[in-house]
Amino acid sequence: MKKRLLKLLKIFSISIISIFIFLVAILYFSLHKKIPDGISGPEADQFAKNIQLAIHHDKFLDTDYIQWTFRTKNHYLWDKKRGTVEVKWENYACIIDLNNPANSTIIGSQDFSENEEKKILQKALANFNNDSFWVVAPHKLFDDSTTRKLVTLADNSKALLVTYSSGGTTPGDSYLWKVDKNYLPTSYQMWVSIIPIGGLEATWEQWKTTQSGAYFAQQHTLLGFGIPISNLKAWND
Repeated sequence: MKKRLLKLLKIFSISIISIFIFLVAILYFSLHKKIPDGISGPEADQFAKNIQLAIHHDKFLDTDYIQWTFRTKNHYLWDKKRGTVEVKWENYACIIDLNNPANSTIIGSQDFSENEEKKILQKALANFNNDSFWVVAPHKLFDDSTTRKLVTLADNSKALLVTYSSGGTTPGDSYLWKVDKNYLPTSYQMWVSIIPIGGLEATWEQWKTTQSGAYFAQQHTLLGFGIPISNLKAWND
């Protein structure tokens, strides 16, 4: 009786795993898209410049501080001029030196081993690299080691494909920016190493003009799930 029960449980487990794999395969093949080809050159660069005009990129460059909360969990105060950022999540708080991460420190008197401290600081920097991109990505179209291509979509509208060959936590990622008639971003499709399905699309919504004059989106939606950017402020000394 016991052997029979174990056999049935094994068959049931295999069936569940098979169904799961089947559903994942369906999801992958229904959502996955190949990265589109485009044309680099002056037209692509001008398209990118038009986007940055729409989001007041000049004001962003002059901004001293940016503050936000990502998904109500991770909290940031970025001192752009000094190149440092205060990162808080759960019970952790760190000051990350973006110019020289080795100078980063953990705030508070908690007793961590050298290895624990290293992991905490690495996580803080990785969180900042990811979460800040959801705030300032349109301001990074001309970062070092980026390429820009103008893509013609199925409806004959234009979009901008930006690829990052280095920098951040996951270099090599590509983003296809879609814009409205005023070149304000409405969404981007992603081909990124941390997501196995290529071409997933996230919205860029609820744009806000901050005190410094820079323009940022406060809401994203990906696969029906919201990615809120709350407590968003940007100002100068």
